[in-house]
Amino acid sequence: MHIAAHNWMRAEPIRRTMERLRAHGIDALEIAGEPEQYDTREVRALLKEHGLTCWGAVTLTLGERNLAARDAARREATVDYMKRVVTMVKELDGEIVSLVPLTVGKVVPEASAEDEWRWVVEGVKAVHEHARREGVRIAIEPLNRFETYLINRTDQALALADAVAPDCGVCLDVFHMNIEEADLHAAFRQAKGRIYDVHLADSNRFALGMGHLDFRAILDTLREVDYTGALSLEFVATLDRTPANPYGAQAETRPVDISPEQKQFLIDHGSNLLSDEFYTSLFTRSMDVLRPLVAPR
Repeated sequence: MHIAAHNWMRAEPIRRTMERLRAHGIDALEIAGEPEQYDTREVRALLKEHGLTCWGAVTLTLGERNLAARDAARREATVDYMKRVVTMVKELDGEIVSLVPLTVGKVVPEASAEDEWRWVVEGVKAVHEHARREGVRIAIEPLNRFETYLINRTDQALALADAVAPDCGVCLDVFHMNIEEADLHAAFRQAKGRIYDVHLADSNRFALGMGHLDFRAILDTLREVDYTGALSLEFVATLDRTPANPYGAQAETRPVDISPEQKQFLIDHGSNLLSDEFYTSLFTRSMDVLRPLVAPR
């Protein structure tokens, strides 16, 4: 296993992201799924300059993006968007796309369960076929019930993956698993051989070590099921606006390079624009926990 990190949690120039990853000994980037935001030639050059690789990307299924939308045009636009994420990963020599099928934050269905399931399967199949041609693997990611109403658990993600193709896998996020799984270790074992990506945050979605999850036990289980992919940091810190704030200054006062949709995405995740200093401290805390656990025994 190696260590990767997402970059969607803070709006900043991609060079600053690379500098932080390198300074913390992180191996790879799981880039935000916004193909229009990045020049892949520039990103490739920066990855090389900083001694990093691209592990893959995660779809940012926000705004009108939704494979279960009643409107066929919205479903088609979502498939097109996800295909472009796959192409971006291909151009960055990445391996996986963590795919969230429905709009994040949408918890009310638009149609019958049968119709929505059919639409989602059709949409993921179309993305998967494109990904297979590009040499990129697709991993279905379950989210907790407060962020989506359809795919919340590992068994549901596996059912969708099975309906798509034998080589469609799952991406498991321990923050969401902590909410939805009766036993997250049993869920990892159930998905053995189908786990293509693992996302890490603590039980409160802060940095590793700031909640109650036992990451030594989690990594032991991942070794047990022969997982060899990335452990991708994806913490999302909430802003403490009360006098009880133990973190000091958290908020960014001079935001750069963020669209209104992306800012709303952060807000909908219980976060906001984080300062460089605070955000960097979350990487330091996480790596203090994770580095000794990943080191060869």
